[in-house]
Amino acid sequence: MNSIKDFLEFELVHLGNYSIQVFSLVSVVLIYLVTRFVLWLIKKTIFRKEKLDPREKGNAYALFQIIKYFIWIASVAFMLETIGIKLTVFLAGSAALLVGLGLGLQQTFNDFISGIILLSERSIKVGDILTVDDDVVKIQEISLRTSKGLNRDEISVILPNSVLTSSKVINWSHQSNRNRFKVEVGVAYGSDVDLVSKLLTESALAHPEVSHDQLIDVRFINFGASSLDFQLLFYSESIFRIEKVKSDIRKIINKKFIENKIEIPFTQMDLHLKSKQSNNANIISE
Repeated sequence: MNSIKDFLEFELVHLGNYSIQVFSLVSVVLIYLVTRFVLWLIKKTIFRKEKLDPREKGNAYALFQIIKYFIWIASVAFMLETIGIKLTVFLAGSAALLVGLGLGLQQTFNDFISGIILLSERSIKVGDILTVDDDVVKIQEISLRTSKGLNRDEISVILPNSVLTSSKVINWSHQSNRNRFKVEVGVAYGSDVDLVSKLLTESALAHPEVSHDQLIDVRFINFGASSLDFQLLFYSESIFRIEKVKSDIRKIINKKFIENKIEIPFTQMDLHLKSKQSNNANIISE
């Protein structure tokens, strides 16, 4: 027992009145391991359901992130106290340094505060699909300073949290898992308008990613320069890959128009030429 006691009380570092013993390092390691174990238990408890609804999963993730940050802050405070560093003395001694860092890292602190707002307010959650600066991004992770997402080109996008809280952001997943989208098409003048509307509706219904239990609407929106312009509106849950759905629907529309002899016209332009021959003839006769 004495040998174990002597080992734990062995001084690794000694500077004036300050010393670090083996016992202190062992305590720090134990605090770290206990913290990791507690976080593992909390995570298992929060995500105990095998299959969570995407909305519930985003809420659970936000809750776990907030709990994790608070626990780690408390854990680090205990670690510092264990090795003899008093937090009050440490903060007082580093006040000037913190002021200097604060002035130089205002944007970073802004991102941190924005991260706390995102995790607590939960207006944006993991799994949400956003439009940020004309780029569609699916959020994969929300941290304190940045959020990580994946765009439609399978490219990882790192977003400062301040961008998500201070800029205009469209959240396609905020209220519903399905949204309304549109496909526009023009047909030649003289086409049967009722038949065009019927074919557009059938084209939307023919796609498996279109929600059939909600209204599919066809609108005759304009008399164009060279076409009658229509708009097909439909609902779909395939928000992130909606451009692929639109492409498929356009293919179906094109096929049905060909089968029913509905023409999609080329853009037409009238060109007027003014001849100068008569003016030149007058000049020669004089």
